[in-house]
Amino acid sequence: MIDKQPIIDISQSKELDFLLTLLREENKSEEIIPSKEINWSYFLELVKHHRVCPLVYLRLKDTPDAVPSNVIEALFQEYKKNTFKMLQLTGEMESLDKVFQENDIETLCLKGPPVAYDLFGDISLRMSKDLDILVREEELERTESTLFSLGYEKEEISTVLNEKKWRSHHIVYYHPNKKVQVEVHWRLHPRPIKRASFEELWSRKRESQVTKHPISFMGKEDLLLYLISHGARHGWFRLRWLKDIDQMVRNKDINYVHFKKLAIKHQQKNLVGQAFQLAHLFFQTPVHEELQGIINTKAANQLAEKAIPFIKEMVQLHVHSQTKSLEKSYKNYLFSMKTKRQKCKFLIISFYPSSADERTFRLPKSLYFLYFLLRPFLWSWRKLKKSVLF
Repeated sequence: MIDKQPIIDISQSKELDFLLTLLREENKSEEIIPSKEINWSYFLELVKHHRVCPLVYLRLKDTPDAVPSNVIEALFQEYKKNTFKMLQLTGEMESLDKVFQENDIETLCLKGPPVAYDLFGDISLRMSKDLDILVREEELERTESTLFSLGYEKEEISTVLNEKKWRSHHIVYYHPNKKVQVEVHWRLHPRPIKRASFEELWSRKRESQVTKHPISFMGKEDLLLYLISHGARHGWFRLRWLKDIDQMVRNKDINYVHFKKLAIKHQQKNLVGQAFQLAHLFFQTPVHEELQGIINTKAANQLAEKAIPFIKEMVQLHVHSQTKSLEKSYKNYLFSMKTKRQKCKFLIISFYPSSADERTFRLPKSLYFLYFLLRPFLWSWRKLKKSVLF
């Protein structure tokens, strides 16, 4: 339990309440009795949005009298589609890893089939759309050449003065024939979030037995911290990310002394506090006593409160254009989750030229260095122009 649990309003729709009831571990032995007022179309939207179709389908498939048959059928189709996708990703992941090993490129799988199998014991129970791998930054070019040789194409994004290395942490590749997307990461998180080095993560790696060819992925404590920081950066707008935390805490023997040290070392203790507060609120996730000191804090509580609207309002941050108010709210949230040192680094990085500057005022490549001087003025011009349009 969380001591002195802060009061956070999580009043929600009947559909979301029913979804949470189905996902909570302690409710699995109880009879399913949904409210008669449930809007089943909206319920299906929620399940798909939060990417928990397989878990909900398995919970409802044997209750034909409690839920309309068309709802069960829709969930079954999503479950089947995800199973085929995960099998495809598993096969492609094994093939890629073999080729990378042949080329002496060490890779760590960040999510996908190994994590699904590790958390749920079944790759079909966690939904994934792509493969995410981590490589050393100095191996990026060789990794890219290897993917090109296998028929992958690189997502083309305009960039100025190699800004992608400063503002991002991964590159997307897509195989047009196989319809498989691979994200190659050289950092776990974008700057200025502090990250563990590849060597540090590699030294604690595990090997997944989801395929005959063993796939390397992160150690338990590293994976838990990564899943938390990933969910936090996205405002936890999908319940699947909190369910991952709940599943890992309940089913894995976590070394919480080591985990706490990692969270403090990488300046992510407020994110850990936020994640466990939210997981406990929505899923009654148990909390180890070792973490009480970083969970029961004002900063963690404030971050948890700020994420609640993103969960309840079914938004899709990073995917679709948002309303001006939501966009502003999310930017404020992202800034508030940073430590003081990270905020300073973020402000410094914001002065680095971007492709938006090039679109605003084009210069020949030989004069790109002038964007460092022009950026404040170009940024101000874009803001002024945007405000006039609205």
